[in-house]
Amino acid sequence: MESDTDHARLVEQAQLGDEKCLEQLSRAAQQRLRVDVYRLTLDAELTADIVQETILEMLKILSELKEADKFWPWLYRIALNKIRLHHRRRKGRKTVPMSSISEPLSEKTGQEAMSNMVAEELKEIVVRAMQGLRPRYRAVLTMRCYREMQYSAIGESLGCSEFAAKTLFWRAKKSLQKQLCRRGLGKGSLLTGLVLFGKVTAPGEAANVALTPAAVKVGAAAGIVGALGGKTAIISLVTVSIVGIGALAVTSGPNEMMAGRSDKPAQNSYLPAAATDEKAAIQECWYYYPERADGPVMMRVMRTDPKGRWSYCAWRQNEYANYYFDQRKGIAYIRNCRMWRADLAVWRLPADSPELRGFVSKVEGSTPEGEYTALRGEGLLVMAKSNGDGSGAELRVIHRSHVLDGEQFRYDWPAGIRTVDIRDEMHKRGWTYFTVAGDIGGEQVTGTGRMPFVYAASRKHFAWMKLRIGERVFVDESFRGFSRPWMGLHTIDTVRRDAAEQEMTFETEYSQREEKVQIILTCGQTKLIYTIDMEADVIDKITFLSESDEVIGQLEFSYMEEIKTVGNNFAEPTRRSYRQSRQKSDGMLWLFELIR
Repeated sequence: MESDTDHARLVEQAQLGDEKCLEQLSRAAQQRLRVDVYRLTLDAELTADIVQETILEMLKILSELKEADKFWPWLYRIALNKIRLHHRRRKGRKTVPMSSISEPLSEKTGQEAMSNMVAEELKEIVVRAMQGLRPRYRAVLTMRCYREMQYSAIGESLGCSEFAAKTLFWRAKKSLQKQLCRRGLGKGSLLTGLVLFGKVTAPGEAANVALTPAAVKVGAAAGIVGALGGKTAIISLVTVSIVGIGALAVTSGPNEMMAGRSDKPAQNSYLPAAATDEKAAIQECWYYYPERADGPVMMRVMRTDPKGRWSYCAWRQNEYANYYFDQRKGIAYIRNCRMWRADLAVWRLPADSPELRGFVSKVEGSTPEGEYTALRGEGLLVMAKSNGDGSGAELRVIHRSHVLDGEQFRYDWPAGIRTVDIRDEMHKRGWTYFTVAGDIGGEQVTGTGRMPFVYAASRKHFAWMKLRIGERVFVDESFRGFSRPWMGLHTIDTVRRDAAEQEMTFETEYSQREEKVQIILTCGQTKLIYTIDMEADVIDKITFLSESDEVIGQLEFSYMEEIKTVGNNFAEPTRRSYRQSRQKSDGMLWLFELIR
């Protein structure tokens, strides 16, 4: 079997015009893709089409691959894009018949026939469980468990960071375990499911399944028998024979994923991710509350070399705009979006309650941070200082009423630098109107609203939203569960912090290529999936799912670049109509009430 190093040499020679190496590389790619794409689609015909299209694309653009040792992540990314394109084109998904996955049962009698019947039933359970997973979950399980790809390579294939790939793998395992439990298998069935799926989808007899330490921390035979719970001994024996103990390689060790989850978010979340490669830099973040501690917040992030060789402001948010200073290029960019952490951890503020900090830490698997004194009054300036690794945090609180008028939040860029404004028109204006369209529970939804992007615009152009669902009308000014950029935090943090206040669990997935984040909130038997545009810092859509993950509603948002001609639909509601029409509970629970 050729190693990745061998394939890298083939890539280099093929890029130089060696047709023999190109043909050899194509065969290796086709052989691997046939197995892995099938594990993602569970459809033989679709797999053949995707593999063919991927190989053709590979042949066209192989010369564009700059790093030969990254051939497999690059190729998987092409294949995954082909699969996504297919699902966009096809509205419904066909159920895969079991006949396409396993051979028909032969007619036998006695215990052998019973064993075969149970074996087929067990294989069907595992395949149905895998079908119930989201495509990205199947993809990360395939790459990690069956190809032993590094998280960095998985991240490149999926268009996300290494940390996000680790998080995705952890969630995929949890989701698969849940699917298996729903179908009657025990809590220890994860290893069994992964091994069986690997065996069932492997070509011929070449089903050597190697599971990483992050898969499950139990031995092979113990996991197989324990997974079956109250099943009879005959089922246990059948399962062992299906898996083939001799073909199973399982290593034991600490859960790699959990270590990955705790080492990044556990750092001081009051400070942003490093803006440069100088990881040892001292960071100082200023938080200014012009009104009160639970109101709008402005931020400023300074980075200083421990030896005092350089110091600069990396990020600055005042009441008018968001600035990012690229030290390498010497350019200060004026951007649409607020700051957000590179590791996707929820941004926490010094004024956060212990309950909020504790719940976020629990969801993220990080260590709760130190208790801070409750902040009161107007004009609060909080300065948090730490080393680049998040250690040695210091906190100072000052009452100062006019910080935004000082040079610290306005003129602290190095002299003579170039400023580039990359905002769209509505962010330059500071506010915009938006429309909402969709349906919930079979009822049509229409709506309009206004949203300020910066604090300076929030008083004259205050936020409001009006939704009509069938005959019901909802008017809301709180914007709980929606974008609130004028408050000083990115939409992903606003939504997740709103959820944390209600103790709703949440998941976060980031697509670097599309610059979109999906946040999945769970409340009882209902889920909300937010799709958020990271650069525009707004919500694109909200999808409502039932307990069985069936779509039962969706709201799509459109934001107006130009507002020269608007009709009466954008007439702001009066305070009286707001009080009379408001039909919602505290916090963001009112969004879940829309589908009841």
